[in-house]
Order: sequence, then C-alpha cells, then structure tokens
Amino acid sequence: MKIEQTNTPENALTVAKFGGTSVADYEAMLRCASIIKNDTSNRLVVVSASAGVTNYLVRLGQKDVPAAEQAEIVANIRAIQVNITQHLANDVEASLNQEIDSLLSELTKYAATQSAEHTTKTADAILAFGEQFSSRIFAQVLQSVGVAGEYFNVQEIMKTNSLFGKAVVELIELDKLCGKILAPKLTDKVIVTQGFIGQDADGNTTTLGRGGSDYSAALLAEALKASNLSVWTDVVGIFTTDPRITDQARAIKEISFGEAAEMATFGAKILHPATLIPAMRCNIPVFVGSSKEPEKGGTQIMKKVDSTPTYRSIALRREQTLVTVKSPAMLHASGFLAKVFGILAKHELSVDLITTSEISVALTFDNPVGSTQSIITNTVVAELEQLCEVTVEHGLSLVAVIGNGLNRAHGVGQKVFDTLAGINVRLICHGASANNLCFLVEEADANPTVEKLHRSLFASL
Repeated sequence: MKIEQTNTPENALTVAKFGGTSVADYEAMLRCASIIKNDTSNRLVVVSASAGVTNYLVRLGQKDVPAAEQAEIVANIRAIQVNITQHLANDVEASLNQEIDSLLSELTKYAATQSAEHTTKTADAILAFGEQFSSRIFAQVLQSVGVAGEYFNVQEIMKTNSLFGKAVVELIELDKLCGKILAPKLTDKVIVTQGFIGQDADGNTTTLGRGGSDYSAALLAEALKASNLSVWTDVVGIFTTDPRITDQARAIKEISFGEAAEMATFGAKILHPATLIPAMRCNIPVFVGSSKEPEKGGTQIMKKVDSTPTYRSIALRREQTLVTVKSPAMLHASGFLAKVFGILAKHELSVDLITTSEISVALTFDNPVGSTQSIITNTVVAELEQLCEVTVEHGLSLVAVIGNGLNRAHGVGQKVFDTLAGINVRLICHGASANNLCFLVEEADANPTVEKLHRSLFASL
C-alpha cells in the first residue's frame, strides 16, 4: 500500500484502537501500521490480543486443564506470535522472541497454578498475556515502517479496584497518571499499549471485562483530552443491521452518540456501550472503520449529526431470559416492587426491560453469549417465590428499532407491528426512550423478524 502522509493540526491527538482481527498476523499488523503512519495525529495505539489468542487463554484459565493440553495451548499461542515476528529484521525477531518466551514461561506457571486451584485473580493474570504479546510486537512493526513506535505497559496508569473479571477503573488516578507519565511520551513517539487490562492497589493484574479494550481506549482518550478516538475492526463501520442476517444492510456514514449507545446496548457488536460513555462526557468524536479496507471510510459517531432519520437501524440481542412475577398482593400495594428488586440487587442482577400490569411484572435479563447456565438461578427463583408466582422463559431474542423521535412520531408502532403480522411478539417497550422501540420474539423468529423490518423500514436505501 502506498502511504501518503496526512497533514494534521500540531496539537491534534487521535487514540487508535485495533481489535484482534486487525492484529491477527503480520499482514494485518502491516495494514494497521500504514494507517498510523498515514495520519500524524495517531499518537496512542491501543491493541487487543491477536485473534485466537484470548480463546486459548480463556481455556488456560479454567480448572483441571491437563498438563499436556496446557503445553499444547502455550505452543499454539507461541506459533501465532512468532509467525508475525519472523517477518521482522533478524535482531528484532530474536529480541522479541526472547521476550515472548519469557512471558510464555510465566504464563505456563500461572496455568499450572490455576488448573490446581482456580481463582478469578489468576484467571485475570492469564487473560492479560494476549495484549502484552501483541503490543510488544506491534510497536516493532511500526518501527519497521519508519514510525517511532514504543511499547508501554498500561498497568502503570490504568489503576482499578480488585473486582477481577470486571474491574472498575479509578478515573481520577488515571487522569493524574496520564498527565504525569503517558502524555509526555506522546510528543515524539507513537505509544503502543494494551486494552482490557489494569492493575489493583496490590499490584495484581485485573481485566475490565467484556468490551474492555474499546473501553480502555475511550478512557485513555478522555484522560488525554484527545481530539478523536478511532476504533479499527474488520467491518466498514456501523450498519443498519447485522449484514450476516440480510444483504440489504447498509453502512451508516454518521450517527449520534445517543443512537450509537442504543445500538450498542441492544446488541450491535461493533461497540460496547461502555465505550461511548467517556467519549460522550468529553464530546470526543468516535470513528469506526475497517483496518482491512481503510480507504472505504467508516462511521462517524458525534454529538450532533446532520441527518436524524426516524429509523436508523435494527439491533438484535440473543440469549434473553423473560421473568414474570405475579401476585394479587401487588394490587394497590406499596413496596412490592422494592422487595423484588431488592432480591435482584442482592444477586447483582441487572434488569434490561420492564413492563407492568396491575398484578404482574415482566422483566428481561441478558445472558452472556455462550453461557451454559441462565443467570436466573434456582436460588433467585426460590427467593422470588417467597413473594409471588414466578415464570422463567428462555430461548428469546430482543429486537430493537433504533431511531430518532420514535416516542413522538406518528404511526411507528403500526408500521412495525403490521410488518410482523404472523410473528408472536412478546414484551413490548415503547415511549420510555426517543431512540428505541423494542420487543421480544422467539429465537427461531429472530432473523426473519429483522429481515422483514429492515425491508419495510429501510426500503428507500
């Protein structure tokens, strides 16, 4: 790829985040390096683990993994990384491979400990290795194309609590340490660091949970008062719906923070909802594009956009659980819902949607994709049954129509539900938000529902 240098304002600062597929192999990393070199505002790079590595690390973080399997996994991880380093200069390759082998030796010890005695603390320590590999390697790939790339351990500044697996970042500390440690490095170098990981007050490695890499990048952009945040992935921006469901899906040129947040909340995979919170706080524009095809542009997410259509997109979130609680004691009684939500809070359960009638309440819960057990356990049900009759239903999907002014536009409900004649629609939420209308359908009806709605609502595209 021919690289043409882009002139940018001297004080412009872009934080660029690259996902796992973007740093999967040498060719992918080289494309990312070209993106960085092509825009001099790119001063901080946040990387995920190379594609496939995190899955291996998740397995190593489990209990009772046989020693032979542990060794095989470590060998597979090494193969992914050295398949990249082999393309670099001999001295660079040798130095990197030495670092990788040292890290792998440490990883092997953690895996053996974890297999014998599983802890969430050790699981986090294991999961963090992927980003440590990719960030070291990508810094050297940058140098190979003439960019002054330098590795930086984000744990020096990303301080968190000790809630392993979903650690909470100490924002005031991050802001202070970014100004003291990280910002001075950005004047003459491109710093490469890790997403997803942090460190607690005792020096233990922590992880920020699902969507942690994007969220890390957004937090760093906020602390550094960046001009932009670029999220590079394997798709050309945000689409009107999942293009795997319908080939009629189209890329969106620009979208507001509110719309993007709704899309992320209700199942769009491109961005995790938490990513947008720091950007919205400081009004930092977010760009989403494909590192494979950067010339095709992407989606700009901003506070204000020129276009505010009634219908912007359709999001789909699978693996939903519907819980209905019913009791005549609710009728004209106070405190009943407080008791129900008290039980849910006790078990750290977050309710997504809620609808009520005189004597019943329907609640939805999001199950982690791939989970083998519902988050609504028998214990939770038993405690709720002390108050009321409880029904739990699985195998549902949440469909959300995202747009603007949906709570005021005439005919929205009619158009949506006339389109879905013949499909059994469950719990419906409309009016609470100007940006969404959402409902549940059976999992088997999820894709046909999205297809029909997209054909109806976006026919003019």
